[in-house]
Order: sequence, then structure tokens, then C-alpha cells
Amino acid sequence: MKTVIRVIISALFFQLLLFTNPVFSQQWTAAPEIIGEGSDDDTVIGRVFHDANKNGLLDQGEKGVEGVLVSNGVDWVSTDDEGGYEINVKDDMNLAIVQPSGWRVPTDERMVPQFFYIYKEGGTGYDMRFGGLPDTGPAPAEVNFPLTRENTADDSFTCAVLGDSQAYSNEQVSWLRDGVIADVVDAGLTPEDCMIYLGDVVGDDLGLLDRILNISSVTGLPQWMVIGNHDIDFDARTNEDKSDSWRRIYGPNYYAFEKGEVLFVALDNVYYPCGEESVAAGRMNCAEDRGPSYNGRLTEEQFAWLEGLVDRTPEDRLIVLMHHIPFVSFVDATSGQHQTDELHRIHDIVEGRKALSLSGHTHELENLSPGEIFEGWTEQTGIGPLPFRHIIAGAASGAWYRGDFNVDGVPMALQRLGAPMGYLNLDFEGPDYKETYIGTGLSRDRGQWIGVNTPGFRHWFSTIMDWVGQDRSERNEVPPYSINDLPDTKILTPEDFEEGVWLTANVWAGSAETRVVAELPDGTELELTRTQEGEGEGVRTGAEYADPFVVARQLSVARFAFESQLGEERAQGFELFQGSRFGPAPPQPQGSIADRNMHLWRADLPELPNGVHSIRITSTDRHGRTFTDTITLEVMDMLPPKYWRHELWE
Repeated sequence: MKTVIRVIISALFFQLLLFTNPVFSQQWTAAPEIIGEGSDDDTVIGRVFHDANKNGLLDQGEKGVEGVLVSNGVDWVSTDDEGGYEINVKDDMNLAIVQPSGWRVPTDERMVPQFFYIYKEGGTGYDMRFGGLPDTGPAPAEVNFPLTRENTADDSFTCAVLGDSQAYSNEQVSWLRDGVIADVVDAGLTPEDCMIYLGDVVGDDLGLLDRILNISSVTGLPQWMVIGNHDIDFDARTNEDKSDSWRRIYGPNYYAFEKGEVLFVALDNVYYPCGEESVAAGRMNCAEDRGPSYNGRLTEEQFAWLEGLVDRTPEDRLIVLMHHIPFVSFVDATSGQHQTDELHRIHDIVEGRKALSLSGHTHELENLSPGEIFEGWTEQTGIGPLPFRHIIAGAASGAWYRGDFNVDGVPMALQRLGAPMGYLNLDFEGPDYKETYIGTGLSRDRGQWIGVNTPGFRHWFSTIMDWVGQDRSERNEVPPYSINDLPDTKILTPEDFEEGVWLTANVWAGSAETRVVAELPDGTELELTRTQEGEGEGVRTGAEYADPFVVARQLSVARFAFESQLGEERAQGFELFQGSRFGPAPPQPQGSIADRNMHLWRADLPELPNGVHSIRITSTDRHGRTFTDTITLEVMDMLPPKYWRHELWE
């Protein structure tokens, strides 16, 4: 089934699938109704109404919807018993409603929810590479927002959450189509579910955004997007302008919506260009002599907007804060730029509430539990141990589409902590949720890699990493080892046990609550220990903390060497990022090696007798769900010859 869908999506039948997909029979295409110009520009009025005939227009007899939240990006009002509202006009605003539980806003043909009117009289005011915002003219006299009832009153639903699809080219958009999007299509979700992109939807080229929206609309899911640092206008002169092209192509850079018993809050914590205020907070990348840069922070307007929203939200709601730059991160624990300034203020706003943080940015998966803390968080963000769960949701592009191709023709791109490219599946039941990470092109029942860390592996790994650390202009262009030189880590000798052998389990969405146990051949249970406790320690790196399963694939990528006789010049080796060239060259390590981990478990393997041994490793997540894999080991007095024995044939 999955293979068939992948072929259909990637072939000329894409449009046929788009229009014959049964979920589109439930699609409601409309937009807010804009009426006239205001007699003054101080306020705008309108109604939120039940669009009974689904034409997007407030027709006679159609009733207003009471209690719907309306915002201009700072202030909040609620609709009256006839659905009416009046709110101040800001010079540059996203006039938007919060989709209320039990109702749905319409979408456009790209499945982009239509709950907003963007106003910027005069527009961006200067030329931008991707167009910015045109002059919207004076504020309208009236903006009416249509709603329709959900098809189900059930508070159970699923959201497919995608971190960093980050496509820099149409080639990479195609990999997104044939990778994660194909998996989401195969998941069988309905328009009553949702799809969330956590920023860096594109890689600096906003001209690709429409194609991505069109492709992922085949899922039939409303597409809720967060802006990332690669989705902005890099030629913007102020932070207020940096999202203008995004707002024209997609919609607001921050907003909120409800589903069931959940309030989803999309924040914009990419501040660009940052300057003196950020430098004063220690963000030296924002210094004037460094050139334009970004920083992770909210504006004061957003703080006021968020506080007003939370104050108006029932206390029994789960609040899901969606943002691109993590609030905190294990891999970037000591970085100011890649975490969020003044995080204590955000935590204070939701204090006492049931909350969840979702982010992307770092191209790896972190499931950070309440009570955890790593060295650097307090210094960089002003917080102590986490008050609620923070999840960095991995990346739909994996490690930036690096690595060799998988069986579906998509780069494996194993991520910085070793998880595969993929998406986070969130199943909501009322205000509760269960998180599952779905690896691209893999069984939904697979959730971990298991491996063996041996002395031979550690020597191989350390030698290559020493070469990686050398000056490129001085080192040999050929790495010291390739994948062909890695000893078979599943053949063990007494010398290996003497130097130390560890069983490892890289549990992709593992958290502090995860438990991992190995069952040895004699029935003994061996508990594996997490390599990072999350109790304030720093990041541990090196061969002892690397995932041997993953780095075996990351440290020797054959794709660097791909060449053709008749192909065009740019097809030699490969291109990533902003057209950066990689190869042709001997097989090389990819960037972002999994030499550290916060979801790796390990245990010393006791010496086993000579023979063949199968070991079962089971991880149990915080919801009681299990992943079990079996690894087969051979124990011998000495390693057997690896290659063809020529001497027997001479």
C-alpha cells in the first residue's frame, strides 16, 4: 500500500489523486468576507457566523457564533451573542480569530486555514526578493469570519507534526513528497485531524512554499504552519517586515486555534535582524559587525498577546505552544541563539496549566520530561528544571537530506542524535496526548535502533573523527577508514569483553521515563542505563556515547562519489543548502554525527561463552508501549577471515 501511494504521489497521477481523494469531499473552500473601507482607521467591526450554506458570505438568516476570540496581534475581544466584535486597528496587523472547539474555519485549495485578514497599509514599502506584502490600502469597514460545525463531537483526534522540511530546491521538495508526505498520506488521517509544520518549511527560497503546500494538501489535512528562521525575508530591514512574504504566501506569523480540549498556539520566536538589545543580553551573533542575524526571542507585543490569550482560555485546556526555535535544547544547551530568551516569562504565563512545548530547528529528536535540566539552560534562558514536557519533533528533512539513498530513493539523512527523518504523531484524547515518532519509510512498529559498542568500533570511530577535526587544506582527502573497514561488531572475542562491550538502544522518542531491558540467552534480564541523566550535567561526547548503529551509516557516505560521464556539471556529487557542492570525492562522513545523545541507553555486556546468542532488547515508553528488537551475536576465540580465501584456490 505504502509503495503504491509513493508512486502515485511522485508520478503524473498526482493531480488525479488530488481530485479523487475522498477526504476532499469534506473540504470547505472559502475565505473571510471583506466589506468596504472604514470611515476611520481606529477600529474594525465584523461578525463570526455559522456559514450554513458554506459560501463564505454572511447571508440573511445565518446566525452569529458567541464567545469566539478575535485579536489584532496584541489586543483581544470576544464575540457577543450575535457573533459581533469590534477591535482596534493596528498599523500592521494580523486580524484573526481563534478557531473554537467544535467548529472549523474554511481552507483555501491548498488546505491552508482561512481565519485571518492581513492589513499593512503601504505594504512593506521597499523591494524584497520574494515580494513582501503589497499595500493593503485602508482598513476595511467590516471583516466577517465564517465557521462550520465539526463533523464529529469527539475530542479525540491526531496531528501529524513535521519539523524542518527545509527544502532548498525543487529536488528536495520531491524528496519531501516521496518521504514524509507519503507516510502521512498512508496514515489514513481525515480532515478532522490536522497537520502542523514547526518552521523551516523551506530553505531560504520562499518561492518553494506554494509547491510544498500544494503537495501536502493531498493529505486532506488542514495545514497549520509556524514560521522558522529559513522562512523569513533575509532582506528585511526590521523584525516587523521579516515575515511579510510568509504572510502573503501562507498567513499570520503567530496565531492560535482550538480543537477538542486543546489550545494550539503558534509563536514567532525568530527575531531578525537582531541588534543592540540582543547583544546586551549576550547574543554576540547580533553585533553590528557580524552582519544580519537572528535570535530566539518573542517581541513584547507577542508576550502581551500570549498573556491575554491564556487568561481567556479555560483552565481545563491543554495548551500546546508551537514554535520553531526550541525553548531549550540538549544539543544546544550552551547556545543563546538556538534557545529562547526570557523563557521564564513564557513559563510564568502558563504556570499551573497543563502545557506542552513543540519545536524544530535542531534537526534531532528530544523528548524532555518535567524536572529535567542540562548545564547551560539556566544561564541562557533563565529557567530551572522544566515545569512541563518540551519536545523537539525531529526533522522531515532529517539531517538536511544528507546521507545515502534509502530504498524509496530518498536520502536516509539520519539525524544529529540518530533518529531517522520522519514526523511526530500526536494522538489527543481530551486534554491528554500520546507522542509517537514515525520514521520515514519504516514500519510504524519500529521505534529504536539497537547495536553493539565494541573496542573495534571505538577505534574506527575515533580515528575517523580525529581526521574530521583536522584542517581540510592539510589532511588527506581520503578518510582514514570507510564503512568497509568497520569490524563486524556482532562477532566478539574474549579480548573484546576484556576491553568492554556495551549493548546500546537508541530509542528515538525516548524520555526520562523510558525503561530499556535486555533479555540474555540464559533468561537473565539486563537493564540498560540512559547515557544522560538530565540532572544538570553537561553534554557527554565521543566514542563511548555514540550510537554504533547510526554512525556506521553517517561516517561513510558513498553519495559523495557519484559521478556520470554525460550528466550535467551540477549532477556530479550532490548539492545541498544554498547550492553548496559536496563531491565528487571519495566517500566522506556526513555532517552532524551522532556522537552524543539524550535518548541512548547502554549496558555492559557480560562475557558470553563461545557460540551464537540472540538477545532481545525491549524499551517501554512513558505510556506503557513497547518496542522489541533482537540482535544476534557470535562469540569466537578469534575473528574469522573477512574476505574470500584466495589461498585455498592457488
